[in-house]
Amino acid sequence: MSSESLQRAQPAPAICRRTILAALGAAGATAALTACGGSDDSSSGSSGSSEPSGSTGSGGGEALAKTSEIPEGGGKVFADQKVVVTQPTAGEFKAFSTTCPHQKQQVNAVDNGLITCPAHGSQFSVTDGSVEKGPATSALAAANITVEGDSITLA
Repeated sequence: MSSESLQRAQPAPAICRRTILAALGAAGATAALTACGGSDDSSSGSSGSSEPSGSTGSGGGEALAKTSEIPEGGGKVFADQKVVVTQPTAGEFKAFSTTCPHQKQQVNAVDNGLITCPAHGSQFSVTDGSVEKGPATSALAAANITVEGDSITLA
């Protein structure tokens, strides 16, 4: 065999496994940092009023609203925090995830005692998050809040 045919028969140099792992690690770190980045957007409620969304209450969680901002028999969606806070009866406050269990869309309204998902019209009770109208078949997940005085804090 000639030296020319030997050169053609040699495989192309392989990419080093360390190079691939290093590239994937750098890409993963960039993605993780991007995903963990915060937002300066302080709008969070469906009513358009401003909440103290960057402050913390004495419980260490994020302050959501004053109790006076949550209507009796209704509630308010805090889209940035992915929580809806309701007041089924005077002085009783509940919180639920805004993620609809049907297809993981976000509920966006509270009206007439019902929390509504705009995607397919599922409706949930402000009292316990249970399904009032499908297609969802399971309740909204409960969320933890703390009410101290007139302040509602995400726990």
